[in-house]
Amino acid sequence: MSTEHAPQITFINDQIEAVWNDAGIKPADRASDDEWCRRVHLDLIGRIPTIEEVNQYLNDNSRSRAEVLVDRLLGSEYTDEYAGHWANVWTTVLIGRDTANQMVDRGGMRRYLEEAFRQNIPYDQFVGELLTATGDNADRDGVVNFNGATNFLSGKLADGGIQATAKTAQIFLGLQVQCAQCHNHPLNPGVKQNQFWELNSFFRQARGLRRFDGGRRVAWVELIDEDFAGQGGNPAQAEIYYELRNGLVKVAYPVFVDGTEIPQNGMLPGNVPGGVNRRQELARLIQGSPLMPKAIVNRLWAAFFGYGLTNPIDDFGDRNPPSHPELLDGLADRLQQQSYDTKQLMRWLVLSRPYSLSSKVTKDNREDDPSRGIPPRFARFYPRQMQAEQLYDSLLTATQANRAAAGGAAGRNRWLSQFVIAFGTDEGDDATTFNGSIPQVLMLFNGELIKTATSLKQGGFLMNVAQANRTNRDKINALYLAALARRPSSTEVRLANQLLLARQGQAAEALQDIWWALLNSNEFILNH
Repeated sequence: MSTEHAPQITFINDQIEAVWNDAGIKPADRASDDEWCRRVHLDLIGRIPTIEEVNQYLNDNSRSRAEVLVDRLLGSEYTDEYAGHWANVWTTVLIGRDTANQMVDRGGMRRYLEEAFRQNIPYDQFVGELLTATGDNADRDGVVNFNGATNFLSGKLADGGIQATAKTAQIFLGLQVQCAQCHNHPLNPGVKQNQFWELNSFFRQARGLRRFDGGRRVAWVELIDEDFAGQGGNPAQAEIYYELRNGLVKVAYPVFVDGTEIPQNGMLPGNVPGGVNRRQELARLIQGSPLMPKAIVNRLWAAFFGYGLTNPIDDFGDRNPPSHPELLDGLADRLQQQSYDTKQLMRWLVLSRPYSLSSKVTKDNREDDPSRGIPPRFARFYPRQMQAEQLYDSLLTATQANRAAAGGAAGRNRWLSQFVIAFGTDEGDDATTFNGSIPQVLMLFNGELIKTATSLKQGGFLMNVAQANRTNRDKINALYLAALARRPSSTEVRLANQLLLARQGQAAEALQDIWWALLNSNEFILNH
């Protein structure tokens, strides 16, 4: 372990191990080398490793090989794949998977996010850009000021920005305030109705202007800031009104969740003395809030470990205390000290002991089962279903398919939309397991992508394996390495050979059956 990262990784290990000791839990053994290699590829760049990548890692006998691999995956060699994967993750976080909202351009959102992750911009800057963005949300003919970051808010400003308020608090502060729109939060006494509307006041200068290309469909949205005179018509005290459950009407001005007030003036800077840009003030307050680093630490912890340090990950409060409070606070502090470099945080997480554990349930860690609603202890790795994009990219990797031949971006988007319907992994779904439902199974077994992946097309991966001048064992090894990133056990080799012998003269078809079974196995579908 390099001396640069050792203190942070040791801190994680010490905090997790202390909970194991207190709970009397013995953690699982370390995952096998090939299992960890597969896991870290999936989590950092969004796909399983190729045969060459697995072999390169397994053939490296140095003690630092895990660090070397992580540095490579986070380095320039994999920049595009890293950026693409995390753009997938954050597109879903920021705008969900809904493709029907004309006020949002998914391509524009992805383009901004890919560039942000390619440049590895600090997280506090990332938050600020999303909250203060102005310009056009799509890059197309007629657009003069494209800014893909505008897509975070462009589709959330209807009804006075209610959705913008809820999502901003949820994503960047780890607070669920949506229940407080109509009344004080029934379960979290720290979230009051007035706080929702005071936070909402920050968005009242923002407007999304629909732009048309000659038809009735919105071509793009221009996000602007404009003077807000307040609902009472006095821009010097630009208030909004909200109604209590008993019918009383109350007034709200922009006040942050910690009680910090900003000027009540609704006029923008430069228009009048004392003018203020409310979104810029909100971004500044969020960037200075101790909740922001905790929220991103918790979100990334959940992305790598399957469960957050609070569950749900975006609902901080007395009724939902963190399972490891010192760990959450300590990582938040350390991330700030690293100038909000999220790659550094990712490096610490994947090189930690809990991340290296096997997913096997034993009598010693059986009680560590957060699916039962108990706090996670991270005494084993919790298997979880791949995200839609991970599964698609992993199928292409396993089959060595050409993206253009698979239908390019249009084919990918078409398959992903079908996957979301069948698998139900839409916005806000923190599913951690593959539940094996009928739609899921049929989607994989009979989907066009699987049919293409398992076809015996001349020049395809499977046919190349079948026609190679190699032993049956070598061919079986190739299929297992490509699909599962491991070599088959002696039992698996024996069963595969029995199938090949039973179908004499049809070796290619027998290999096709084996390949189909591997790609449809839980071991392939799950990140474990």
